Amino acid sequence: MDAAVNPPALTNLLGFDLDGLAAYCEQLGEKRFRATQLFRWIHQKGASEFDQMTDLAKSLRDKLAGQAQITALPVISEHISTDGTVKWLFDVGAGNAVEAVFIPETDRGTLCISSQAGCAVGCRFCSTGHQGFSRNLDTSEIIAQLWFAEHSLRKRFSTTERVISNVVMMGMGEPLQNYSALVPALRMMLDDHGYGLSRRRVTVSTSGVVPMIDRLRDDCPVALAVSLHAPTDPLRDQLVPLNKKYPIAELLEACRRYLDKAPRDFITFEYCMLDGVNDTPEQAHALVDLLRGGAGVSCKINLIPFNPFPASGLKRSANERVKAFAEILLQAGLVTTVRKTRGDDIDAACGQLAGEVQDRTQAHVRMVRAPIVVKGASPS
Repeated sequence: MDAAVNPPALTNLLGFDLDGLAAYCEQLGEKRFRATQLFRWIHQKGASEFDQMTDLAKSLRDKLAGQAQITALPVISEHISTDGTVKWLFDVGAGNAVEAVFIPETDRGTLCISSQAGCAVGCRFCSTGHQGFSRNLDTSEIIAQLWFAEHSLRKRFSTTERVISNVVMMGMGEPLQNYSALVPALRMMLDDHGYGLSRRRVTVSTSGVVPMIDRLRDDCPVALAVSLHAPTDPLRDQLVPLNKKYPIAELLEACRRYLDKAPRDFITFEYCMLDGVNDTPEQAHALVDLLRGGAGVSCKINLIPFNPFPASGLKRSANERVKAFAEILLQAGLVTTVRKTRGDDIDAACGQLAGEVQDRTQAHVRMVRAPIVVKGASPS
């Protein structure tokens, strides 16, 4: 078909870390410092049009306009919780959608980002896993969630200062099963010419993909959170099917290796509290034995209240039971916190990101809804 009828696709520059953008600029006959300027305009200032980049030569801006673009994910809806949590639903094509959640706190602003449309791991307590797996996101789709959130929040709060101080890869999907797209996105988050986040403030959460934990340690060691949820292999096999491939002993060994290069001196273990399943005093003591014994690892335990959904057949542990479980861990010397539930009135709490467009665009009784319908629009 004639190129004039079907022109070549424009390159989305959100998909390049700084080295990748430098290589792209080199193909255009430009030096690396031009890539640095361009990178700052995109990520620090939120520019989406090349004409905004006033310190770039007009010849370069014209060249870029003919070959490249800076394109956000289309926003299907925005939900704002009564506690200030914000959830965006992004269209990633072919009927798929992913969600990102901003959690404001007095001392930080945390963005939870998705890495896949759906998830193949299929943890029993996670509504996203029950939706099945559609596809991996590419790097531009991962970083576009941060790009849009950061610059739209700056506009909302009338500030030029950074709003998002922490990023957690805890949205839809298993990040380490999308490794090749994940690492360039992490590097953009860390780059001083980009978002300038410290390694301590970027967290990758995994259900336990052992070989990829080792690769992340060597390639881009950020903070690591591991979805544990059980003190024994038979129970974890039921809750986290990946455990059948990488059992607990192998997972803990990988965690110990990761600590050699980790930005923090501990691994966070996430433990979803399920009524009558993993929340007994006996299981708390078994968890102590596991993490404090010979196979133990320096860690922090994050107990997570389960957010029920019908397909799971599970119930949330009573608050008294969670407190009793936590007390056993604390008395044994394990640093333990109970996660505060945020955004559950907009299905933005842990385990609730299902990404089903027809379900997630319906207003809830306690929800403030502010849909954004301009596709690919700049947040600035």
